[in-house]
Parts: sequence; structure tokens; C-alpha cells
Amino acid sequence: MKNTKKITLCALIAALSVVVMLGSYFPYLTYAIPAVAGLFMMVPLIECGVIWSVGTYITSAVIVAFAGEIEAATLYIMILGYYPILKALIERINKQVIEWPLKLLSFNVAIISFYYIYTVVFDQPFESFGNFGKYGLLAFLALCNVVFVIYDIGISRMASYYMLKLHDKIKKIIK
Repeated sequence: MKNTKKITLCALIAALSVVVMLGSYFPYLTYAIPAVAGLFMMVPLIECGVIWSVGTYITSAVIVAFAGEIEAATLYIMILGYYPILKALIERINKQVIEWPLKLLSFNVAIISFYYIYTVVFDQPFESFGNFGKYGLLAFLALCNVVFVIYDIGISRMASYYMLKLHDKIKKIIK
């Protein structure tokens, strides 16, 4: 594939991610929309490679930082936007005993950093997360890990679906 076609595909995916992220302004979609927008990073990853998908993520993240709803944009930038790329890199190890701890470690570092930044930079006190104090935060972190594992499995399923149903069609269009 020529670089012009790679640039076009990556630009379209970045634009699609940004448009999807604009849906985060609707109530109750703050967490779901960044997860969906992050899934689009699989397309340049599969079609063009890691470097192109990282460039696509950076492009979309910069635009989302200025145009997206602040919490959803921060979530996209810090966790969900790049995770499909990171997941693919981690899965190259091909040993689940090593892969899952790395995935969970990267997620937990990112989610704790996200909430730290969210509480400090955006001046949101920890009390705004619930009435259970530190145990509420631990329960929330445990629940986040469960949802993360489900999201990881979902990414794998979506990648399989993409390869079975869409990969050949996209290849025909961009060749």
C-alpha cells in the first residue's frame, strides 16, 4: 500500500474516532463512547502497522483534547484510545501468563493516573465518587478491572470479526 493511501485511511479513522467522541456530550455515554472510539485504532493497526496506528491515535487524541467532553476526552487519551494498539503489542509475547498481568498492570496504572489527574487538575474531590470512602474507590477499581477484562475480550472478538468480514473489502478499496 502506498503512503498516500495509508495517510488517507489513517486520516479517515482519526476523523471517525473524533466524530464518535463527540457523542460523549450525550448524558451517560462518558465511558462507553471512548471505548467505542478506541476500537477504530484496530483498522490502521491491521492495515498499516503499529507506527501508522500510533500516528492515528495521536492525531485523534489531539483533536479530541480540544473538541471532546473533558472527562471522556481524558479517558480516551489516557486509556481507551491507545489500548487496542498496546494490546496487540503485548499479545506478541504469546504467553497468556505474561500477557494478562501486563495488560492489567498497564490498565491499573492508567486508570489510577486518570482519576488522580481528574481529581487534582479538575478539582474533583474523592468524595464525589461515592459515600463509601477509600473502600468505595477500591470496589470501583475492582469493578473497573472486571469491565476491562470484558473490554479486552471484546476487542479480540471485534478484531476477529474485522479480519473475517471487512479486511478483504478494505484491502480492495485501498489497493
